Amino acid sequence: MMIRNTAIIILSLLFFACAAENKKAENTNTEIQSIQTTEALDTAYFAGGCFWCVEASFEQIKGVKEAFSGYSGGEEKNPSYKEVSYGRTNHAEAVMVLYDSSIISYETLLDIFFVAHDPTQLNRQGPDVGKQYRSAIFYRNSTEKNLALKKMNELASKFDNEIVTELTAFDKFWEAEKYHQDYEKKNPNDRYIVNVSKPKIDKVAKTFKDLLKK
Repeated sequence: MMIRNTAIIILSLLFFACAAENKKAENTNTEIQSIQTTEALDTAYFAGGCFWCVEASFEQIKGVKEAFSGYSGGEEKNPSYKEVSYGRTNHAEAVMVLYDSSIISYETLLDIFFVAHDPTQLNRQGPDVGKQYRSAIFYRNSTEKNLALKKMNELASKFDNEIVTELTAFDKFWEAEKYHQDYEKKNPNDRYIVNVSKPKIDKVAKTFKDLLKK
């Protein structure tokens, strides 16, 4: 009887754990869906190292309504930060950019992306090492793919090393845990933010000063 009761308890715990994960998957993009359904916005997906840096770099730009940190490029469903950061999935830390194409173009977003990180570093970005920190553009259609290819060819001579940015057809974006969203804004004194993120964000601000939000 004791064994049977133990088995029932274990199965119950597994059931509730799975239910919790499914609930998380259902609710993970609530805010994103709300913005997309109430405003006519386009979407772009980029990966360039730590998503805190990339997200904050884009959010300071006019025409960008919101940027969300998350995970793209892997096959596993509903990955966690721990799984991705430990390299247990094939996902990259990625950023979803919701933007108004009447104010800013996809081509300009590409320009910002290539300033916000070093596209010549393979499977790493500064102190962050691993495929989860790779440089990648997740294109949604042939137009975005061709614009990305054109931009990479234009910029090739401006870097000392070869651009290793991956061009990957977009499949799925999993929103990261809530505490990752607007992390730089909420944690300006975090050591990583001060030493790694802020210099990149400031570089984008200086390069695109005419495009900054007021």
